Amino acid sequence: MKKETVFQARLARHYDELKWLYCELYQNDRAAFDRLCGMLEEKAERRPADLARLDERRLADPDWYKGNSLTGMMMYADLFAKNLRGVQEKLDYVEECGVNCLHLMPLLDMPRVRNDGGYAVSDFTKVRADLGTMEDLEHLTAECRRRGISVCLDFVMNHTSDEHEWALRARNGEREYQERYFFYEDSGIPQQFEQTCPQVFPTTAPGNFTWLPDAKRYVMTTFYPYQWDLNYRNPAVFHDMTGFLLDLANRGIEIVRLDAVPYIWKELGTTCRNLPQVHTIVRMLRMICEIVCPGVLLLGEVVMEPDKVTPYFGTIEKPECHMLYNVTTMATLWHTVAVRDVFLLERQMERLSRLPSEYTFLNYLRCHDDIGWGLEYAALQERGMEEIPHKKYLNDYFTGVYPGSDARGELYNDDPSLGDARLCGTTASLCGLEAAAGRGDRAAVQRAIRCDQMLHGFIFTLSGIPMLYSGDEIGQLNDSRYRDDPRLAADSRYVHRGPFCWEAAARRREQGTAQQALFDWIGRLENIRRENPVFAAGARICPRGTQDSSVLCLVRERGNRRLIAWFHFSPEPVTVLAGEEGAFIDLLAPEEGTIRETVTLPGYGMRWLVPEEREERKG
Repeated sequence: MKKETVFQARLARHYDELKWLYCELYQNDRAAFDRLCGMLEEKAERRPADLARLDERRLADPDWYKGNSLTGMMMYADLFAKNLRGVQEKLDYVEECGVNCLHLMPLLDMPRVRNDGGYAVSDFTKVRADLGTMEDLEHLTAECRRRGISVCLDFVMNHTSDEHEWALRARNGEREYQERYFFYEDSGIPQQFEQTCPQVFPTTAPGNFTWLPDAKRYVMTTFYPYQWDLNYRNPAVFHDMTGFLLDLANRGIEIVRLDAVPYIWKELGTTCRNLPQVHTIVRMLRMICEIVCPGVLLLGEVVMEPDKVTPYFGTIEKPECHMLYNVTTMATLWHTVAVRDVFLLERQMERLSRLPSEYTFLNYLRCHDDIGWGLEYAALQERGMEEIPHKKYLNDYFTGVYPGSDARGELYNDDPSLGDARLCGTTASLCGLEAAAGRGDRAAVQRAIRCDQMLHGFIFTLSGIPMLYSGDEIGQLNDSRYRDDPRLAADSRYVHRGPFCWEAAARRREQGTAQQALFDWIGRLENIRRENPVFAAGARICPRGTQDSSVLCLVRERGNRRLIAWFHFSPEPVTVLAGEEGAFIDLLAPEEGTIRETVTLPGYGMRWLVPEEREERKG
């Protein structure tokens, strides 16, 4: 079938709904809609042949990403291997990590200073010069595709850098480009927005608008003054941003991470978060990808309270994002480490168990960003934990201020007036490895390693895609050298954004090192997960109560397959009742033999138990 015919057939499947949504959003501007369709056809025509073949394979297996075959890793190209060519040269290591979904952190052109870690884009059509070129990106994605590795890239939807061409022309008074942002001559409308629109960073970037003395205008800046919010009421913004997204897809990006997507529609008198028009735009983007590049997935970055997250999946009939971050579970997991009581995590698992099995989450322990304590405080209050004092306890615990804590994190955007702050640090340092190794305490080092292993085991137990943060596979520690760089010193997130330590990675082959223990453990988790059908898509996962508040039990069932996962959030060993009759073996330690009636867990231990007779049949 010719490309034209393929495009027309795909467009026809979505045409009525796409036109309805577009015309509803843009005041029935049918001429603009026709221009959009023309642009989509042009992008479809430019889709390379090998990517078009990939599209067809993915269409034949639309649930390809939902099973137990994918393991992700997020990394900064420059921190990992200096540039894109360096990353390509290091793909053997990526494969050795068992990774086949590579999330490259922001790498499009950005200012050298004031770039928010790459989330202030100055040109969506260029790679940052020190990282390489668009051709280098295309070569990297092609080699990844050859190896079966899907590449994910951030797409910053909400704003541009104030050094973007649109912003520069807007600042110079060009009305056409001022209309791509939110420009106001006086403070009247900005003050109305401020009455209902919360501040994202009240300490470091207060307010939602910035005064531009040279332009004599206010401009909306929800995040930082150098990140100007785009006005999606203007169809030209939607057209051009959609075009940029499709160009990246045609360069071989297979997963597009929609950054800060809940913020992209602004409305006076509202919080400017999660508005219905946001879902309209995401639904249109989903249909557009299914028309032009159906092999591409949309990953939504929705760092919101739980009831605001799942709507970004859309519905089964009218889906939006293919995948979402499991941010609430991540925050609850670290809370559980600090309080050594699983009640809130068990509650979160119960809630997840009621969601449709079609929903796919990306599960992670750490990422490039801070940890915000978006917990279920109503439930905590029932246990006597008030929000502000509890946040202070968590931050004291994970910065090592709390007596007896070996965690070593740093605070970000600390706001003493609100008693609030966010937390930064690598997984290993938050688990206590940095402090224990620093004082040469071997027993404490082993506890920290077990905690790290147990937490990784937890995310590999869940359905969805486990996502590693580069360096966690070797227990990389915090890097405080960021404080010596004036460009970075004010942003404590760089404590976990240090250069990848290849010397430490070399120790992954040395028996008895922390690097070897963590690297081999994660590899074992990956292998068991990929080989055992109980981890395949469609499994039902439910928590089961235990008699110990520090122990979480999850039962994973798929068909006649069954896995009972145990996680211990305390440093002292414990023995608990198995909770059912029968003989079990631990997939992670089959050499220990049969387990009956009771389950023994070391401090921060975990087990993956399956019925013994089933394992015999498998053999």
